[in-house]
Parts: sequence; structure tokens; C-alpha cells
Amino acid sequence: MLKIAAPVWVIIGTMFAGSAVIAVLSVPALAAHDRQLIPMVAIAGYLAAIPIALAVAVRMRDAFSR
Repeated sequence: MLKIAAPVWVIIGTMFAGSAVIAVLSVPALAAHDRQLIPMVAIAGYLAAIPIALAVAVRMRDAFSR
């Protein structure tokens, strides 16, 4: 299942990290501290995508194993 989850995680993690960075940059109070917040929210986005990627991989495996 790791063969399926890893590429899915890269795609979903990039989406989550990018969304978090855009959220930081679009809020003026957060944008003032962007140098500290952007690395933290990008890493948090990638880590938050792990369980979702595993769930998607399980569903893909079940769908294609029939």
C-alpha cells in the first residue's frame, strides 16, 4: 500500500501546504510574520496529508483489486 500512498501523499501534501501558505499570506496579521509561519504551516500541511493519503490509498487499492 505504500507504493500507492507515497505518490498520493506528495500530491495531497503539496495541495495542503500550498493552501496553508496562501492562508498565511492572505491574512495581514499573519503575513507580518511570514518568515516564521510559512515553514511551519508548510510542514504542518504535509504532515496533515499523511492520514488522508493513506485513506485514499486504501480506497484506491480496494477499487482496483476487484
